Amino acid sequence: METLSENRCFGGTQGVYSHRSNACGCGMTFGLYLPPQSASGPVPVLWYLSGLTCTHENAMVKAGAQAYAAQHGLALVFPDTSPRGDGVTDDEAYDLGQGAGFYVNATQEPWAPNFTMWDYLANELPLLLEAHFPVDMTRQAITGHSMGGHGALTLAMGLEGRFASVSAFAPIANPSASDWGRKQLGAYLGPDETVWTTHDATLQMRAVGFDGPVLIDQGSEDQFLDLLKPEALAEAMAARRQEGTFRMQAGYDHSYFFVSSFMGAHIAFHAEALGLS
Repeated sequence: METLSENRCFGGTQGVYSHRSNACGCGMTFGLYLPPQSASGPVPVLWYLSGLTCTHENAMVKAGAQAYAAQHGLALVFPDTSPRGDGVTDDEAYDLGQGAGFYVNATQEPWAPNFTMWDYLANELPLLLEAHFPVDMTRQAITGHSMGGHGALTLAMGLEGRFASVSAFAPIANPSASDWGRKQLGAYLGPDETVWTTHDATLQMRAVGFDGPVLIDQGSEDQFLDLLKPEALAEAMAARRQEGTFRMQAGYDHSYFFVSSFMGAHIAFHAEALGLS
């Protein structure tokens, strides 16, 4: 593993690291914020999964999360959104290929050799973090924005018992019924839509739910509402009597201005679930 940068930040350290990924078959880069409390021992982890076109850097520099993480004593992990590199398949469209991994294990060519973001996040990166940094991987929570909100919700429901809490900012909530989903799930996983169900938060909420609290924030002026389909997830949560909160935030759009406005509330939500407040 190579250290690309480390900067003092709210009494802790914001680092950026790269490593060779066996899961993805290429080099991967991630950001990790360690709060000041990590100097005294391992701290709980909050994963932040980013959206389409993003890298590890977008949330790291735009979300304003480090100040809240330092306050509560949480580590923040900012993974990339896909495999990258000259030998990794890409597409001319912004919503497929590099920058658009959709947090699945691709089974279809030409994507299958590298696009295994589920395995990377569920297995490989957690082990690497535990081996090299003062983090407590028995205490994890997860959040994300847009495509990353989709990933956070599906990973949380798919990895039973892994995460104490899950939240999302404007998630792609029902991808099997949306152009932000059908195209990508079809390309990565093939035409059999029954294979897609574990990667659709609405369908997973109906089928299994989540064994902890859920928090969803969605902007009422989000320019992508028709693609995100938040109403489907809200209805599924209500039908299942899921412990959680769905909030429609008046006047907010899809941008990081929206994300940063509610980041403090989300980190406080996770800190409570992790027993930190």
